[in-house]
Amino acid sequence: MKLLPALVSASALFLCGVGVAQAQAPACKSPVPDSALTKKGTLVMSVNPTLPPMQFVDQSGALKGMRVELGEAIAKRLCLTPEYVRIEFSAMIPGLQAGRWDVINTGIFYTEERAKLMQMLIYEDQAISISTTRGNPLKITKPEDLSGKSIGVEIGGFEERKARELDKQLVDKGMKGLNIRTFENFAMAFQALRAGQVEVALSIDSTAEEFQKRGDFERVLHGLFPTPVALAAKNRELAEAMAKALNDMKADGSFQKLFDQYGVKPIDGPVSVKGPAG
Repeated sequence: MKLLPALVSASALFLCGVGVAQAQAPACKSPVPDSALTKKGTLVMSVNPTLPPMQFVDQSGALKGMRVELGEAIAKRLCLTPEYVRIEFSAMIPGLQAGRWDVINTGIFYTEERAKLMQMLIYEDQAISISTTRGNPLKITKPEDLSGKSIGVEIGGFEERKARELDKQLVDKGMKGLNIRTFENFAMAFQALRAGQVEVALSIDSTAEEFQKRGDFERVLHGLFPTPVALAAKNRELAEAMAKALNDMKADGSFQKLFDQYGVKPIDGPVSVKGPAG
């Protein structure tokens, strides 16, 4: 599958707003009361599908990826129908707080600051990669080689924050910093890299590795700023039910099986809820 059509499709589908998983209403009784949900009998999740293989839109317009499958599995175990809202990351936390969706399921990086705002369930280990065009024409082998380079990154997220940390590290060493260009989503950042509008792009390790496997871009640095990834829920009651579902998946092996399928590292130990009490 070529990268560009998939990325264009993903960007275009943000305008569509809501994507509903093809699933029948569950027959079992949910442990989550309707009062804890945005929509009766439904687990509404926000997703930014521009990070293959974790979350993306295929050429038929269907949501795919590890995190999409994980969300569907959680919903099934909670006897809820999964529903996805396709939206840019910058709108996700405000939307969760406003009650537009129940869960942020886009691989949000965990920080103590975020855990003060919402209920977070750490389940995955991730890190940051730097990608460039094929053949690594800039000969980037270490972070210092990024000095003076233009870099594309999604606006408003952990990745942008880390790009600015890289910039500061370079400047503190007396080197030229980064020319940071922000985009609405990762699809647009990689399109800019393809078009020569930026020299490198910053993304998560899994996505950079996937693009390299496809032969579209080259991952020149990886494993930067390793940080846990979480699901974020709007209230404690729902979060606790989700944690139980995830730990049940860990116990029966389906959790590890899903992660192995995509070559992603899960966290060690049980999933717990970190967030405001109550």
